[in-house]
Amino acid sequence: AIDQLLPDYDINTPRRVAAFVAQCAHESGNFAFIKENLNYRAASLIKTFGKYFPTQELAQQYEKRPEKIANRVYASRMGNGDEASGEGFLYKGRGPLQLTGKNNYRAFGKYISREQEILDNPDLVATELGFESALWFFDANKLWSICDQGINDAAILALTKRINGGTHGLDDRKAKTKKFAGWLP
Repeated sequence: AIDQLLPDYDINTPRRVAAFVAQCAHESGNFAFIKENLNYRAASLIKTFGKYFPTQELAQQYEKRPEKIANRVYASRMGNGDEASGEGFLYKGRGPLQLTGKNNYRAFGKYISREQEILDNPDLVATELGFESALWFFDANKLWSICDQGINDAAILALTKRINGGTHGLDDRKAKTKKFAGWLP
């Protein structure tokens, strides 16, 4: 699928291929996870999502309850309804880039003329449309221009912040990008 899709998105340089594949590899645990794993213990909730779990007591109420965690963490943002709506879990991260949030699912679906189908069945982003959703995200967020800046720490940092919202896994992303770039002509 990726070989067929790369030309459609003008992924025609080693920099773009290396950066794209590296970011997807990191986000998906080396392509092992096509759905976001939200099975956190209390300590990990505080470390990863401290804004939403400021106390040990609150984190323990959500510990190892992925649906409840997603509904809290993704509530009332990215186009999702409030915690009770269940949309946080419904539109959790999927695909190699972990597309997240109802707004992203809607925009991607609209782009490929399958909006309602994707909103009704978001697991399509974890299966047949996974790589296309990741390519769309790069394209829609104008990330290719960052890739074109080269295989360097500054470009990888900029991509990571735009994809992840922070610097989570930055060292791994740097290592993967540089390794993949070394494999390409």
